[in-house]
Amino acid sequence: MKTYFNFKYMAIATVFAASSLSLTSCDDFLDLKPTGTFTEEQLDDSSIEGLMASAYAGLEAHFFGNNESFAGPITNWVFDVRSDDALKGGGDITMEQYIHQLEVSNVTSDNAVALDKWRNNYYAISRVHKAMNAIENSNIANKATYLGELKLLRAYFYFDLIRIFKQVPYFTENEDPNGKRADEYTRDQIFSFIKQDLVDAYSVLPEEQSQAGRFNKYVAAAVMAKVSAFTSNWSDVETYANYVIASNKYDFYDNYGDMSKIEFNNKKESIMAVQFSTANNNAHINWSNLLNTTYSEGALFGTGDDFFLGSQNLVDAFATDNNGLPYLDGSDHYVKTTENGDGNYDGNVDPRLDFTVGRLGMPFRGHTYNKKWCRAYDIYGEYSGKKGLIDPSSPDMVQGFPWGASALNYCIIRYSDIVLLKAEALIEQNKQLDEARTLINDVRKKAQRSIDGNYTPQDLDPFNANYNVGLYPSEGWTQEYARKAVRMERRLELAMEGNRWFDLLRWNTAVSTVNAYMQSEQRYHTYYAGNSISEDELYFSVPYEEVNNSNGLYK
Repeated sequence: MKTYFNFKYMAIATVFAASSLSLTSCDDFLDLKPTGTFTEEQLDDSSIEGLMASAYAGLEAHFFGNNESFAGPITNWVFDVRSDDALKGGGDITMEQYIHQLEVSNVTSDNAVALDKWRNNYYAISRVHKAMNAIENSNIANKATYLGELKLLRAYFYFDLIRIFKQVPYFTENEDPNGKRADEYTRDQIFSFIKQDLVDAYSVLPEEQSQAGRFNKYVAAAVMAKVSAFTSNWSDVETYANYVIASNKYDFYDNYGDMSKIEFNNKKESIMAVQFSTANNNAHINWSNLLNTTYSEGALFGTGDDFFLGSQNLVDAFATDNNGLPYLDGSDHYVKTTENGDGNYDGNVDPRLDFTVGRLGMPFRGHTYNKKWCRAYDIYGEYSGKKGLIDPSSPDMVQGFPWGASALNYCIIRYSDIVLLKAEALIEQNKQLDEARTLINDVRKKAQRSIDGNYTPQDLDPFNANYNVGLYPSEGWTQEYARKAVRMERRLELAMEGNRWFDLLRWNTAVSTVNAYMQSEQRYHTYYAGNSISEDELYFSVPYEEVNNSNGLYK
C-alpha cells in the first residue's frame, strides 16, 4: 500500500547546518583547507578560493558520508531505475529497499533517496549562499565572475530539486530560509528564477577558466539548454545549444568508449564535469562506482555490490535493422547472449550496447563476462553497467577498497547531449529538419567509428556480434519520424547516464512508457508484476522527516 502526504507548508531548518570545505571541483582546489567565516579584511585570494571550493563541493554531496552514490546532485542513476533503462540490482529486492521503491513505483513518503536528495541539494545551496554573501560584501577583483559561478551552481541545485519534487521552497542569499513554504512559488516561477540565475551567469562568465572544472560561459549555456528543454522552450534550447556547438571548443569522441578513459578527462565532449583525483590518499576519489561495480570473478573489480544493471528493454532497444537503423515502430527484438554462444541473438545491434552493459560471453574491459560476475543472476539477470568503469588493470584504478574507484571525472553534461537537444529543438519547431537529421547522424557516426578496425576496443567482439550502425536518409524524414528518431537516439547515446527518466518526464510519456515497460519486463523480472505508475506519482512529495522537523509549522 502506498502512503502519501499532502502538506501545505515545508520547513527546511534541518538542512542548514554550518558548512565546511569538503571535496572540490577543480584540481587546484584539492589541497585547500576548510575555511570558516571571514571579515572583509580577511577576504584574500586564498579565503575566496576556499569558499568557492566549498560551494563547488556541493556537487559531490559528502554531507552524510559517501552517499553521493545514491543521492548526490551529480548522480541520478537511481532515477534511471525509475525508467525503462535500468534495474536496482544488488543481492535481492530487499537490499536498499528504498531504491526498489523507485524501481516499482511504490514510493512512500519516508523514502531515503527523496530525503537525501532534498538535504544534499539544500546543504549545497547553503554553501553557495555563504560564499555569495561573503563575496558580495567584499571589494575583491573578479567579483562578477565569482558570483556568476555561484549563481550557476545555485541554478543547477534548484534544477535538480524541481525535476524531482512537486514543490520546493525557494530563497536567495538575502532571505532567511527558516519558515519558507514549499507552496510560496509555483513550479513555473521557480523555473523562471533558475533561468534568471543562468542568464546572469551567462552574461558575466568568461569563455575560458584557468582551473579545470570551474564553470565558464559554455557550461552556463549548456545548463540553460537543459533547463529550457525541460520547460519546452525550444527557441532558447536552440539559441544556447547553438552557442556551445558554434564555439568549436567541443567535439565528439573518436570512440564511444573514450568517455570511460582517464586520459579524456576534460577533453572532447566534457562540458560540465566534476573533477576527481587519486592523490592525497584518495581523499578526492570518484568512489561511487563501488556500488555499481560488477561482482567480478577473481576480484578484477573487487567484489562490487552490482547495483544499477541494464534492463532487457534497454538491451533490446539497441537492435538495428538491415540498414543499421533502430526499430522505431515498437516491434519487439529479444537481444540475448549466452556464455557459450548457443542461441545468441543473430540480428544486428548498435555497438553502443556493448559499451553500456555487460553481456554473457562478451568482452568486459578485456575479460570475458560470465554468470560468476552476476551477484543475483536469477533475480536481475546479467546486464551489469559498464560506463564509468575503467580497465581494472589500469594504474589509475584504486587497488583494493573502494573497488572500481578511480580519478575518472563524473561528466554531468557532455557534447552529444547538447547536439541532440539542438536537433530536438529544431524538430519540435518543425524547421530545418535536414539540419536536425545531420546532427543526429553526427552522433551516430561516433558509433560507426567505434566498430572501425582502427578503433575497436576490448569491449567489442565483432566476431560474436553483428554490429551495424547506419545513418538516417532524407527519404521519409518527416517531423513525426524525426521526433521518434531523436528520442531513440537520446536513449541509446545517453543510456545509464541519468537522463532517461527526466527525458520521459519532459516528453510527458513517463506513465505510458513505464507502465508498458513493467508489463513487458515482468517476463524476466517477476517483481514488476502488479505494479504501475500514475500521473500523481511522477514527482516526490516533501520528505516526511522534513515535516516532522518543522516544529509544528505543518498541520
